[in-house]
Order: sequence, then structure tokens, then C-alpha cells
Amino acid sequence: MKGLSSDNRKIEFLIYVLVWTFVFSVPYFSERSSGQINWNEVTKNWMHVFGYLVIFLINVYVLVPKLLLKKRYLHYFVSVSVLVILVITVNLIVPSGKAPLPGSPSGDSNGMMPPVHEARMQKPPIMAFADNLIICILLVGAGTAIKLMSKWLSEEKLRKDGEKEQLKTNLALLKHQVSPHFFMNTLNNIHTLIELDSEKAQDAVERLSTLMRYLLYDSAQSTIELKKEIEFIYSFISLMQLRHSDEVDVAVLIPDQIPDIKIPPMLFISLLENAFKHGVNYPMKSYIYFEIQIHEKTLNCIIKNSKHKPVANQYDEYSGIGLENIKKSLNLLYKHDYKLDISEKENEFEINLTIPV
Repeated sequence: MKGLSSDNRKIEFLIYVLVWTFVFSVPYFSERSSGQINWNEVTKNWMHVFGYLVIFLINVYVLVPKLLLKKRYLHYFVSVSVLVILVITVNLIVPSGKAPLPGSPSGDSNGMMPPVHEARMQKPPIMAFADNLIICILLVGAGTAIKLMSKWLSEEKLRKDGEKEQLKTNLALLKHQVSPHFFMNTLNNIHTLIELDSEKAQDAVERLSTLMRYLLYDSAQSTIELKKEIEFIYSFISLMQLRHSDEVDVAVLIPDQIPDIKIPPMLFISLLENAFKHGVNYPMKSYIYFEIQIHEKTLNCIIKNSKHKPVANQYDEYSGIGLENIKKSLNLLYKHDYKLDISEKENEFEINLTIPV
């Protein structure tokens, strides 16, 4: 069936083989329990079971994929009905009923059953038809349910694989959105430094070169060592301090011992960009605070910046490309397994991000 994976088809086929092997073994073991195997009776029962097997296989491998799944419901119902009637007719023609063993009380010396007892054991045609019809309906229903379930599992797997690929694509797009934004801001910083201090501008170009190598190579990975990410953050903060000089008090608090863990690259840089963008206001004294706390199973990043506009809503100002991208990235990477708290005080704006590690 189209859309059904190879593994699912193999599992489905194996289930069919095991179930029908058990069904075909029932007549044999049933006769064996009586002490003597009547192969004629076993063969008759096998012929009945074979008719049910025909219904099951044709329904599963022909009618369901060719008619039911293509929404040709009327054709499917008619085809199943004709198939069921044909098999029931054949089963009614083939005699059933357990013959007595030679020498049993209900048979004569030749092992033949008297007509009166034989008539008593035969079911009326309507009852025999009803029994066969119920069995056929159950088989058709079971086969259809298994096939639909197998198809649903295959489509669910394809859907999840598609979601994973989409997540990768979305994350790549988000990174490309962040990189030009950061690059543009840094070039503006260097442009300003060229007019103020050429030596600092040269140092800034070297730092920018280091940052660009990170953006081009390290950020292309799905995860990166926390140590490299912290080095990138130090370089970024140093570059921003070259522009803002002593007007901005920058505090960085990072543990001396960095564990060997990995995180998505460029996870904090957008928040830092916004902190410098909205937290610095000349000639007023400004500050930026950046802290990373590493716990057993979580990593906590705290970013604070001074707030100079008590009337305006600082959150609205932060809801630009940087913060929106970080929220999208977190949703794609961690779904609901993260915590992002944004608080705004009279003179301070704070972001507290917690992610699993």
C-alpha cells in the first residue's frame, strides 16, 4: 500500500502469519485432544478456515487499498458483500460437523452415524448461514482495522519526520535572521570607532573576525560546547564595551568551572543585543548585567539592564527581531521544556531564561 513503510509492512505480514498459523492449528489440536486424529474432519475444517483466509487476504491487500482508502465506499461495500456470500456458499456446500469415531456409542460397527443422530447434529441452514456471516464480518472488520492502523502509524511516522526536517529548516532560518542583525550592529560600532580611535577600531576588526568565524562555522551546528558559547559572549561584550566605553557598567558573572555540556548556538546573543540597545541611554548612567548559573539538569541565564523610560513599556520595545527570534527558537528546540520570565521594574528590565541541559 502506498505510504506504508517497509518496516510496517514486514511487521503487519508477520502478525498475519502468526495469527493464521494459530487458526489453522486449532482443528488439528482439537482432533488430537480426542485421542485419535480424524484427518477427514481436520481437512474439512481447514477448507472452511481457508475460505475465511481468502476473505481476509483479499480484503486487506486488494479491497481496502484499492477501494476503501480511495473513498470508493459503495464499490468496497458491494465487493465485500459479494466475496462474503461466495465464501459462505462454499462453506455451506462443504459438510461440517464432527463424525463419530469407530466403535463409539453413537455409531455402528462401521463407524457410521445413524440418520437420526446425524440429523440432530446438523444445524438449520439459516443458523449455519448466520454463523458464517458473523465470522466473515468479524474477519473483514479486524483486517480493515489492522490495515487502517498500520497506515495511520506510517503516516504518523512520516509526519514526525517531516516536523523534524521543518524544525531544522526553521532553526536555520532563525540563525540567518540573527546573524545579519548582529553583523549590522557590529559594523555600526566599528564605523563609530574609526572616527574616535583607530587602534580600538583595529582591535574591533580582529574581534569581529573572531565572531564571524563563529557565525560561519560554529553556529551552523545544531549544538555547541558551552565553553565556546561563553567565549563568543565574552568577545561580543568586549566589542560592545569598546563603543560604550565607561558610560556603561557591564558586569559578567560566569562560573569558573564550565561543565562539558552542549547548548544550541547563539542562544543568548539576541537578548544581550537588546540589553545594550535598550539599556544604554546617554548621558544617564547605564548598566548591563549578565549571569549564567549552571545546575545539575538546568542552565539559568539572567540578563538585566537599566531602564530609562519609566512611562514606556519596555517589553514592547523588546518585542523586536531579537526577542521574537529567541522565543521561536526556544519553542522549536524545547517545546514547553523551558522557562522564560520577563520582568519590568521602575528602573530595571530583567530576563530570566532556564533551559534543560
